[in-house]
Amino acid sequence: MGGDWFLAVLLEQPRTSVREYARILGIARGTLQARLDRLERDGVITGYAPSLSPAALGHPVLAFVHIEVTQGHLDDVGDALAAVPEIIEAFSITGGGDLLTRVVARDNAHLEDVIQRLIQVPGVVRTRTEMALPERVPYRMTPLVASVGREAAVSRGS
Repeated sequence: MGGDWFLAVLLEQPRTSVREYARILGIARGTLQARLDRLERDGVITGYAPSLSPAALGHPVLAFVHIEVTQGHLDDVGDALAAVPEIIEAFSITGGGDLLTRVVARDNAHLEDVIQRLIQVPGVVRTRTEMALPERVPYRMTPLVASVGREAAVSRGS
């Protein structure tokens, strides 16, 4: 059985036990556990935490904040951003800016407060904020897993 099917089942039924996964996939529990261990070790599986909704936690406003950083201060600014709970992700980027953050807030006034805190971080030169409108494609991995499985099947068939 291909790894793509295994990953698809994990994604579609994340709260299933290892024993049940083995039954669904038709493989021995020990074999399944070995695959899980390998996928964790290889960094394919990065965690088992539940997916939480910032909106349901009282933070329905989502914005993307681009941050320009003084040269040589990227690590320091990154460390400072990690201390801001409303920043739920931050990436180093190319293009217009040095960092892209995903920021959540209770309302627009709270978002402004968060941005004002960011501007005060030593090394932050300027920010540019883009408000998010309705999500068009939610975070997902199943289509990618299926695509990787199809590509692998084509490669094996070549």
